[in-house]
Amino acid sequence: MPLTEVADGVHRLEHAYVNVYLVEHEGRLLVVDTGLPGTWRELGDALRRLGRRPADVAAVVLTHAHFDHTGSAAAFQERLGVPVWLHPEDFTIAAHPYRYAHENVRAVYPLRYPRSLRVLGSMTAAGALRVRGVEGLRPLAPGDTLPVPGNPRVVFTPGHTFGHCALHLPHHDVLICGDALVTLDPYTGRRGPQIVAGAATADSAQALVSLDRLVAYDSGSTLLLPGHGDPWSGGVADAVERARAVGAH
Repeated sequence: MPLTEVADGVHRLEHAYVNVYLVEHEGRLLVVDTGLPGTWRELGDALRRLGRRPADVAAVVLTHAHFDHTGSAAAFQERLGVPVWLHPEDFTIAAHPYRYAHENVRAVYPLRYPRSLRVLGSMTAAGALRVRGVEGLRPLAPGDTLPVPGNPRVVFTPGHTFGHCALHLPHHDVLICGDALVTLDPYTGRRGPQIVAGAATADSAQALVSLDRLVAYDSGSTLLLPGHGDPWSGGVADAVERARAVGAH
């Protein structure tokens, strides 16, 4: 699967239309989001390509607890003894991956948006229906600077889930925005900056309001790294403006 260095020391692994990010700092690695269960093997390959070993992984941080982002989190805990960080508001979802708030009925989306079938099919093949719950998590809080490689600052961006957080890495000039803003919506197949459809978003109105918090961390050249879709280098403010124009679906 593609492994791309998107910024100095920051690597994007895309698997089944879900992004995982690996941040290198002083010989240690931070993993941001863990993809689906099938991503576990791809992560091992990625480490080898980077000349790293599993023991080099110091921490996992989850932007939120949806099943397509927590699919390998339990494996990191149990097999490698790696701590996993998450906002406490999402702890219940992490423990019960298929019990999460969403505004709209999911089943109608493949019918209404046939472009999503390829995406959702790929996610299913990668284990979307067999994600294990994960507990024993470390809590993060808005404004925290985490003691993990890259020292990301936690940016609270609720809406997609009520505990969703983005991560700002000022030394890399990147903002890992998770599903607060994506450039591919798995439920519609639409590309370009947007929030995720109500099939998986708890509160679209709140998600749109939270976009302002991303703009606050825009240096003018900040790279946005979404949970789904390609990185966005056209400016955070422009991405947010485009997402607002798309609105909720």
